[in-house]
Amino acid sequence: MSELRFEGVTVRYGTGRRAVSAVDAVHLTVPSGQVVGLVGESGSGKSTLARAAVGLAPLAAGRVLLDGEEVNHRTPRGAHRPLHMVFQDPYASLDPRMRVGDSVAEAIPRGSLAGAAERRTEVARLFDLVGLDAGHAAVRPAELSGGQRQRVALARALAGRPSVVVADEITSALDVSIQGTVLNLVRDLQREMRLGMLFISHNLAVVRYVSDIIAVMYLGRIVECGPAHEVLADPQHPYTRELLAAAPQRDGYAWETAGQADGTVTDVEPPDPHHVPTGCRFHPRCPVGPSVRPERTDCLTLDPSSGTGGHRHVAACHFATRRPDLPDLPDGTDRSPTKR
Repeated sequence: MSELRFEGVTVRYGTGRRAVSAVDAVHLTVPSGQVVGLVGESGSGKSTLARAAVGLAPLAAGRVLLDGEEVNHRTPRGAHRPLHMVFQDPYASLDPRMRVGDSVAEAIPRGSLAGAAERRTEVARLFDLVGLDAGHAAVRPAELSGGQRQRVALARALAGRPSVVVADEITSALDVSIQGTVLNLVRDLQREMRLGMLFISHNLAVVRYVSDIIAVMYLGRIVECGPAHEVLADPQHPYTRELLAAAPQRDGYAWETAGQADGTVTDVEPPDPHHVPTGCRFHPRCPVGPSVRPERTDCLTLDPSSGTGGHRHVAACHFATRRPDLPDLPDGTDRSPTKR
């Protein structure tokens, strides 16, 4: 088991005045054996962070560490790789000309098995692990359904015997009826194998089903991060509350949006990433920010990303709020925000 850590990771595209930071100074830890769910709307930088983790997006600044050492993205073909990624579209990530069994076998580290017979046995074991019949090893990706292809992609990732798996929107291309099956599979595999996992989705309902920790990303920054039950029951950032209000309301995690009391501006178009707002990046859309409460000028000029104030978990907001029905913590920690 290994800990994956992002330290000040920045990824930029373009040059000069048209350069854009898709990921901007992100600090995030995926503890050993736990699932960190990364959620945010399209364009927030989630997939770019995932690609940076496995070396598919070059870093402009920062480091990606695995057990305290920088991840080596130049390992020889066939060598053991402790970090593997499962992509959103399994059809695009599998070679359409190869039998899926060969694709899985290709990911098995060289030298770990004695011969072809042992590799076939290992492929059959991996197929069984992800709920596929061993007979499927002889077919090509086009002959499988979307859910079956995603299972093959999971088997291929596990073939590399990773310590950490990065799963990028792995259910978004699947039918709703199949999504639940794949999510159950992911959760069972993670618990059985004690894998660390960065699980990325734009759907908070999906993320909360599998995650121990939830991180919320907006415009290239992590705006809230904490244990899943705390973030869901007591979201402190307005953006998190808006995401939660838009998700199916179940398990007691149903928030009335702050906009219902203070005026809703969250239907405003997201800012142009080439011209990121000063101060708090969310303030043009914030239902409790200066567009609704003009006296809150801090949001216009001060960046809240580096301060957690007195909050129980990290929330990049000057005026982080809490559910009024929740008491202070048992250890006496005050839940009240630092400013009102």
